[in-house]
Amino acid sequence: MTENNSAASAPDSLDALSYEEAREQLVAVVGRLEAGGASLEESLALWERGEALARRCEDWLEGARKRLASARDASNDAGASSTND
Repeated sequence: MTENNSAASAPDSLDALSYEEAREQLVAVVGRLEAGGASLEESLALWERGEALARRCEDWLEGARKRLASARDASNDAGASSTND
């Protein structure tokens, strides 16, 4: 229980999480909330941690979308310039 409380109160550690790590922790948080039995204070801390983890996952996904779009644009530009030669 101490581990989850420290995780819930350490938002700075989110920056170091990979997408997979953040998603795994988010699944665990949701599982704990769905299981019930936590105090109101613990439930709120878990909820806040879950929200932060969800944002971290969204940040990773948005970054991936941008990288894909950039790669697609570069590929299209390369294809267009080679046909103009």
